[in-house]
Amino acid sequence: MTPGRALKRLWPQARRWLPWLLAAVVLYLVAQQAREVEWARVWASLRELPLGVVSVSAALALCAHTLFSCYDLIGRRLARARITRARTLTVAAIAYAFNLNFGALIGGVGMRLRLYTRAGLSAGTVGQMVTHSFIANWLGWCWVLGTVLVCSPPPLRIEGAPGAGALRALGAVLLLVAVGYHALCLFGRRTALRWRGHTLPLAGARVALVQAAMGATVWMLMALSLWNLLQGRAPYPLVLGALLLAGVAGALTHVPSGLGVLESVVAAALAGVVPLNEALAAVLAYRAAHYLMPLAIALPAYAWSEWRPAARSGDAPRPPLDVPP
Repeated sequence: MTPGRALKRLWPQARRWLPWLLAAVVLYLVAQQAREVEWARVWASLRELPLGVVSVSAALALCAHTLFSCYDLIGRRLARARITRARTLTVAAIAYAFNLNFGALIGGVGMRLRLYTRAGLSAGTVGQMVTHSFIANWLGWCWVLGTVLVCSPPPLRIEGAPGAGALRALGAVLLLVAVGYHALCLFGRRTALRWRGHTLPLAGARVALVQAAMGATVWMLMALSLWNLLQGRAPYPLVLGALLLAGVAGALTHVPSGLGVLESVVAAALAGVVPLNEALAAVLAYRAAHYLMPLAIALPAYAWSEWRPAARSGDAPRPPLDVPP
């Protein structure tokens, strides 16, 4: 058997256990780091955060969450889904809160599928909307992180972390990926992509720019919130790069809400710039604003959305309302 065929046969199995292996390694490193943290000092730093600073970050969190929910409006337009803007935003806001706290399968996919199909959309249309939300988020991530890594890569003071040269190369690759997507939307002759029976309507050049702008703004707002909680003790580009790296690390490890991953990456990036106890206190406050506060709003909203259709129509299934592109 040739090496190529052997790799092809092993790859489907490797895709299943590699994320779990990566998660185990990350959690081990997190546990090792947690043992060295003086948690009493962390809690003291957390209590010392000014109320005004926390309030500003809470407002920034709501802005970022609202803008993230608007991703689905783009998917709604491209998929030609017959659903109101208000209901689209409601479903997206609920799903994003669950996504942050419980993972992409539950929030990003499962919750959207549940709520959108109850609104009359088909599973195929929901899949198109979810895919375009995914594209908007990670397209913005590619633009922002690629620019940060090329211009000012954050120093990661942990064993085995890539150096500045490798980070700059990674940034260049991310920018090429982003440019490639825009080129496909601008010069592509097809209006839709098809793969194994699935169809995805392709965004036009202008819509792709809107996706990139929205995605980039969301990430920059989140980084601004964390920078605010650090009270300016670290340069904003450094905080932005750390948060972007933590985002992809959390996605690769499949750890719900990136618990421990976010803290480790931020602490490593800010080592020598911000004391560890202050950095961790800022991240904990960030979690409260960007994870727990949206979830506290989404839980009753989800309960209401489940109750309202059932009370109105007896939870009877309705025919799909979407129009194929």
